[in-house]
Order: sequence, then C-alpha cells, then structure tokens
Amino acid sequence: MKRRFGISAFIVFISFIFINTVFSPGCGVYSFADVSIPDSIKTVRVNFIENKARYVNPQLSPQLTDKLRQKILSQTRLTQTNNDNAHLDISAEVRDYSISTSGISESQTQMNRLTVGVHLTVNNRLSNTTEEYDVSRSFEFNANLSLQAAERQLLDEMVRSLTDDMFNRMFSNW
Repeated sequence: MKRRFGISAFIVFISFIFINTVFSPGCGVYSFADVSIPDSIKTVRVNFIENKARYVNPQLSPQLTDKLRQKILSQTRLTQTNNDNAHLDISAEVRDYSISTSGISESQTQMNRLTVGVHLTVNNRLSNTTEEYDVSRSFEFNANLSLQAAERQLLDEMVRSLTDDMFNRMFSNW
C-alpha cells in the first residue's frame, strides 16, 4: 500500500511540473512551433512581393504575397495591417528566376532546373532594426516540357516551398 502511494505522488508531481512548464507565461516571448516573436510585437504588414528577376512569371509574385500573408496570420498571433506604423514591416522581391540544365544522358538534356531566389527585408519598427534574408529554392522538371508548361506544373510547389522557407528564415532560429 505504501509503495502505491509513492507512485501516485510521483505521477502527480510529474503532472504538476508538466502543466507548469506548458502553461507558464515564460519570459515575455511568444513561442509556438519554433516561432519566436516578442510579446511587444503585435502587428505586421506584408508588402507586395515584387518580381525584379530578368524573367518574370506574372503569377508568382501575387501568389507568394498572398500565401506569406496567410501563413503569418495562421501560424502567429500577429494582426495584419496596411498602416505605415506596423510593428513588423516585411518587403521582398524575387531576384532570381533562372533555368539551367541539371541532367544529361546520352548527350541529350533530360532534366532542367528552375531556380527562384527571394530577398527579404524585415523592418522591426519597435526596436528600429532591419534584418535581411535570402531564400533560394531549385525545382527540377523534364527537359521535354516548355518553360510555360513547367511553370504551370511547378507553381503550387514553388509557392508552398518558398513561403515555408521565407517564414522559417524570418520567424525561426535555424
């Protein structure tokens, strides 16, 4: 009987530690799924992502902008604003959109690679700091496809992957 009370007390103690760790207010930094944002930052403005690459895919910038806004709003507690006084002001531009050969077999091109590079600028108005990040991702496609066909095939993957990379560079410590 005495031993059973010891196990029960131990389980209660571990449960107490777990609940306090999970629900304690911490040290004033919001953290969820590896996202760290100080409590003082409440608003964000995501400006339209401009396409300044030599070749412009007209669908990429609007879709990247919308997807990044959605991801920030759904995975943080930040509120979107279009005011100039947003706590975080995010600007970005597509700087690289290039095609290269990635696979050759029997003297013929088999695979091509589309590389997309985005430059991000995050202005924290509360701390008067600016941070810049570069994100680049490559996407393979069959060399038999035209560029337009490959873009149609890869667009959703490009937007999803680049958005995830941009979000992680800005809000995660990796």
